[in-house]
Amino acid sequence: MVEGTQRRLAAIVSADVVGYSRLMGVDETATMAALRTHRAELIDPAIAEHDGRLVKTMGDGLLLEFPSVVSAVNWAVAVQKAMAGRNKDAVVEQRIEFRIGINLGDIAIDGDDIFGDGVNVAARVQETSASGGVAISGIAHETLGSLVDIAFEEGGEQHFKNIARPIRVWRWAPNRPAATAMSVDEPLPLPNKPSIAVLPFDNLSSDPEQAYFADGIVEDLITALARFPWLFVIARNSSFSYKGKTVPVKQVSEELGVRYVVEGSVRRSESRLRVTAQLIDAVNDRHVWADSYDRPVGDLFDLQDEITRTITGVLVPALSSAERARFSRDNRPSLDAWEAYQKGLACYYQPYSDESHRQARQLFDSAIELDPHIADAHVMIALMGVYAINSGQSSYSGSREEILAEALRAAERAVQLEDNNALAHTALGRLRGLMGDAEAGIAECETAVALNPNIAVAHYELGFVLFYAGRYAEAISCFEKAIELSPNDPSRWNFLLLKGDALSFEGEYEEAIVNLSAAARLRPTAFWPYVNLAASHAALGRMDEARAAMKETLARNPDCTSSFVVVACEGLPNDDVQRYIARLQKAGLPD
Repeated sequence: MVEGTQRRLAAIVSADVVGYSRLMGVDETATMAALRTHRAELIDPAIAEHDGRLVKTMGDGLLLEFPSVVSAVNWAVAVQKAMAGRNKDAVVEQRIEFRIGINLGDIAIDGDDIFGDGVNVAARVQETSASGGVAISGIAHETLGSLVDIAFEEGGEQHFKNIARPIRVWRWAPNRPAATAMSVDEPLPLPNKPSIAVLPFDNLSSDPEQAYFADGIVEDLITALARFPWLFVIARNSSFSYKGKTVPVKQVSEELGVRYVVEGSVRRSESRLRVTAQLIDAVNDRHVWADSYDRPVGDLFDLQDEITRTITGVLVPALSSAERARFSRDNRPSLDAWEAYQKGLACYYQPYSDESHRQARQLFDSAIELDPHIADAHVMIALMGVYAINSGQSSYSGSREEILAEALRAAERAVQLEDNNALAHTALGRLRGLMGDAEAGIAECETAVALNPNIAVAHYELGFVLFYAGRYAEAISCFEKAIELSPNDPSRWNFLLLKGDALSFEGEYEEAIVNLSAAARLRPTAFWPYVNLAASHAALGRMDEARAAMKETLARNPDCTSSFVVVACEGLPNDDVQRYIARLQKAGLPD
């Protein structure tokens, strides 16, 4: 035993707020105020009355210890009955309800904190509690005997992650009036941004151990999705309340207040593992996306990480695309900020035209007028400025310096609004790079990747800044990561284009041509893939192919000249630019 650490037997209580993320999303200020009131008027006084001790708070949860199971159960039931009364007249979507779990076990004491297997079991048992109810472990129930006049119902043996043995669970729930419970007659309102719940994946293997692997994927998916500030993600404890249950997604939508639901399954054979996942628009009962992933069985932790990254990389663009399509179909005359932003994205991702970008810019401006704090709309205005500078195609007016200044203001405003927004740091990093400060640009883009390693565009923009700093090999790795994370991304053609550019500047001309040709196929109207195909073919001495590529370039952009390309290459190492221009001129690029 570690010196200074003591041990004792105690009744451990774990409690958390049901639907905490949803409540905070609806009204963060009111939720925090209500929790403080419940603590001060009910919970803390009841802890003292039953000789308990508040060990610590954990976001939406509480950890307590009591000298006996009797005092712990009496406290829990008293609090839950009182909370039912307090919620009686509250608005449905603002009701605060707790889940409480109790275990009797050995704990280690370190200062004011406690830890150990007894604490872990209490936390896992709590997850099985009904909303407004109490769940207790089998050993706690045996200890109670007839010492309290409270009827618990047996919930059977449960297998919990990181708990070696099965735990028998007993449950109590108050006889609450029907109006206080969530029901399909009173669906929770949807938040004003995309809302999603990831349900526990089904274990289709004969080995119950695979349930831990399935739970791990779901937990990691929830964590990964929560990094996207434009998503409203239901917390793990609420999602896992559906574990082992067959519930229609429509019911899940109404009980949790979400539009989208992710379901999945895990099946393992001796040598292979298959994970399936599907995204459902639960409001309309419509499948948005589905896929399966087959992998050889290896290190399960590495496998879990790989599958989580892969699913996230495909799921997030599919979700974003579904939102854009939903709002594009909506022809209502009035817009809210989120709808204006989504319609702006739909215009932005169309094949380029001055009109589509003009409409996108108008919609992003409208989103900001409706809500000046919508950071992602500021981000898109910044990125449209970047596009204008790099492509020479834009509805923007003004000089390069004026466009840069406007885009920089938008990116800085986005970071001020949401410093944890990876896209905001991505846009700011790209602009810093364009302004000649490569180190600042790289640092901002690295911050973006650290904030959310699952955003493909953050890796892409980091690669772009590295490319312009002449660090081509590092840039190639970033572009490959972007392609891996988001294989169906609307900007995939651009990922391939820049990867091809970097390969060409690195001297890997054959591989560059493969990537540039793929970019041209994905975006036939774009001229840059053909510019760089011309340079790569010329470097290999294939002048017929080089001149053909230049002909395609000028057909798409007659204004593409040597001076135009030099401006676009501003910031790249001068010697590399000179060699690049010489090859293009051999292929027929006008002066």
